[in-house]
Amino acid sequence: MLRFAVVGIDHGHTFDHVKGLLASGGELVGYCPQTSVPALREAFEKTYPDAPQIDREKLFDDPSIDVICISAIPRDRAGLAIRAMRSGKDVMTDKPGVTTFAQLEEVKRTVAETGKIFSICFSERHCVRSAVKAGKLVAEGAIGKVIQTLGVGPHRLQLPTRPDWFFDPEAFGGIIVDIASHQVDQFLFYTGSTTGEVIASSIGNFGMPDKPAFEDFGEVLLRSDKAAGYVRVDWFTPEALPTWGDGRLTILGTEGYIELRKYIDIAGRPGKDHLFLVNGKEMTHIDCSGEKLDYFDAFTADVGNRTQTAMTQDHVFEVCRLSLEAQAKAARIGAR
Repeated sequence: MLRFAVVGIDHGHTFDHVKGLLASGGELVGYCPQTSVPALREAFEKTYPDAPQIDREKLFDDPSIDVICISAIPRDRAGLAIRAMRSGKDVMTDKPGVTTFAQLEEVKRTVAETGKIFSICFSERHCVRSAVKAGKLVAEGAIGKVIQTLGVGPHRLQLPTRPDWFFDPEAFGGIIVDIASHQVDQFLFYTGSTTGEVIASSIGNFGMPDKPAFEDFGEVLLRSDKAAGYVRVDWFTPEALPTWGDGRLTILGTEGYIELRKYIDIAGRPGKDHLFLVNGKEMTHIDCSGEKLDYFDAFTADVGNRTQTAMTQDHVFEVCRLSLEAQAKAARIGAR
């Protein structure tokens, strides 16, 4: 049985990690209560009342723990991951796993020296059932060869719930690093690309003049030797939408296309995980709500077998590199 602990409860994705690993047969040993968002800790306590609160150093030093799950403040994730790996543990972290090139190089060095797994749970693919189904359809050749992905990741700002670090680019890494890493991951995965390049990128602050350093809009144009990709992320989800964001992905192939409406089909079918498939044989809607999320089972197997079936380490590092590069070279548009 995989034994895991949680260090860093500063983002709600920690619940995805715990739920997924428990469903895969793992055991939650405990968690460090240190957080910058007390409401998250309170929610964690209510959700897992039997899980003990344990000092993080004791968790790192416990040889019986296999995995440390990290959803800390983004700038702190790499350091905690390195500490965990050098303590003999594999790591599952929230995105972004790193916020600087220096952190990426240190994580790479630590993985090489320890042989431990540094996995980023890209929730917009790993925890979205329609995204899992899309991967299977692409692998089956349902739309031919993939030549382009178009991914959008709008988010609701929810100002009253945000800690101070949320508005500090050094803390969250910038909007492309923080959010668009999801779409960069999807570009590489669905196009079958092992590497890529950033053709152009932009960031902007259009709606928060009182927070001039904040970025509420970002876009990236990507290219590989196999395909092209466009990404748009933002913090402009309107209040009337009954979910946090209308995340979508369109995958264009030589013989058809797939569109995912991950979280809502506006003014359409109820629920989430809607997949639309159009090719030479059919035009159909697929309800993916029953699709199994396989990332956590695969990760658990990788920990035991020392394999890379959930996601290769090179893929994780390439997503980080492209996200950091797109953020670094982004043109600033809109208000400053």
